[in-house]
Formats: sequence, structure tokens, C-alpha cells
Amino acid sequence: MRRSRWTALFALLAAVVLLAAGCGGRTPETGQQEKRIVIGYIAWDEAIAVSNLYKVVLERQGYQVRLTELEAGPTYAGLAQGNVDLFLDSWLPQTHADYWAQYHDRLEDLGVWYDRATLNIAVPNYLTDVNSIEDLRGRAGEFGGTITGIDPGAGLTRVTRDQVMPAYGLTGQYVLQTSSTTAMLSSLQRSVDAHQPIVVTLWHPHWAYAKFPIKDLADPRGAMGPPEQIHAVGRAGFRADFPQVTGMVQRFHLDDQQLASLENEVNSAPKGQEQAAAARWADAHPEVISSFAG
Repeated sequence: MRRSRWTALFALLAAVVLLAAGCGGRTPETGQQEKRIVIGYIAWDEAIAVSNLYKVVLERQGYQVRLTELEAGPTYAGLAQGNVDLFLDSWLPQTHADYWAQYHDRLEDLGVWYDRATLNIAVPNYLTDVNSIEDLRGRAGEFGGTITGIDPGAGLTRVTRDQVMPAYGLTGQYVLQTSSTTAMLSSLQRSVDAHQPIVVTLWHPHWAYAKFPIKDLADPRGAMGPPEQIHAVGRAGFRADFPQVTGMVQRFHLDDQQLASLENEVNSAPKGQEQAAAARWADAHPEVISSFAG
């Protein structure tokens, strides 16, 4: 998951600039000034992809859209203070629970657009006899005794180490190798290219499901935790100020395949070309765009 590399100080300075700048109109969408929208996003792959898609769609309808990248905390604070209009990547009820508890009375939940946000253990499809996490027990030698993970501080890492491995008797048989999402994906690429066994920690939504022939392992013990939902959240008054956009957001839904292909398109674009990539995806999927944008 592509997380922001800003330092805490830089994120704070960015938040101060954003809060000072203010955002779009505060009256219904009747004029150009009122059609200005600030979309805040965090540097997670699905947030980058979907925020750029919304920028493309809204600008084609005459809106002036500004994308602002912040850490999660400043994004919720900006919404609560009215300086961010819309945030499309609110993970509830668990991941962003603290922010929701702090700010929910000054936010508007605009609805769920993705309801299968899960943590997973995955392997290549060609491992036909490995279909459950239970199937990994006693077979560490085939995988080099390694579960290839992501960042040491990630929630997925904690869940895998503290919940999944003990629940399935993998502790002592496997080592959870942590590094970064980029390193994990590089290892996955090498193993797939060589048609070799590998087991990785992964999550939905992620573009890797569109790029690689991989499958999630069943979790019969429920050690990975229940699925989460991704909500769109507006500042207070968003529905009244932007009824047309509210309708779009409430009609917006992406399935696994659609979201993975969008993420893959945007993630593969050179730096600074994310909006152009989102526009290409929109043009290639007119049925998706018409389903929510008309």
C-alpha cells in the first residue's frame, strides 16, 4: 500500500496551509464559484486512484477540483473545520475508528462505495493444493520458511504476527519477513515470473489482484478479522451545498475487478500523470462512469 512518506512536520505544515486556504462554495451548486470542490486524500493506492477519477469526472461536468494529499489525521481535521469538502477513503468501522469518534459529529457520511476491504494471506494461483491458511502448516520448507510481509508498523503486519500465525500454528515454522510494500511486490513478481511458491500478506482493495495471478487463502478461524467498508465522507453541509455530487457519490460503487484495474492503471502511471491515467480508465469504462455520473 503506497503510504505517504511525508514527515510529521511536513504533514502539519501542509495541513496549516490547507486550513488557511479554505475551500469551495458554501451555497448550492448554481455558479462557477460554488462548483469548486476540495477533495482530500491519503496516499493509499485506492484513495489516489478514486480521487483522481472523481477529479476527471467532476471537471468534465464543469467543477473546479483541487486534490490535496494529507495524512489521515489532518484530512479528518480539515473536513471537520470545513476546509476539505470531500474524502473518499474512510475505512470503517476499524481502521479510522479513532478519527471517526473524534470528528463524526462534524462530518456527513455519504455512504459506502466498497464493502470488501479485507486483510489477506495470498499465494499464486498455480499453487492448486494451497487454498486455506491451514494448508501452510507443516509446509514451511516449500516457502523457505517465510511469509513475505510489508511494513513492520502496518496493521496487517501486527494481525499476521499476533493473530494469524498463532491461530494456525505457523509460529516457529515461518518467519514473517517485513520490509515494505514495494519489496513485497518485487518478491511476488520474481516468484511469479519463476513459477515458484511464495506466500504474501496482502489486502483488498489492491491493484496486485489485477496484475498477478494470485488468490486469497481461506481464513476459517477468522484470524484476519471481519471485512471493513470504505465510505465517502463530506464536511458538514456537503449534502446541501453539493446535491448533484452527493447523488453521484451515493450511486458510486466499484467491485473488486473494477477497482483493481483502476488502481493498476493509475499506479502504473509516471509521477504526475495519475489524472491522465484515470481519464484513460474512465474512457475505457463508460458503463461504470454512466452508472453514477449520468
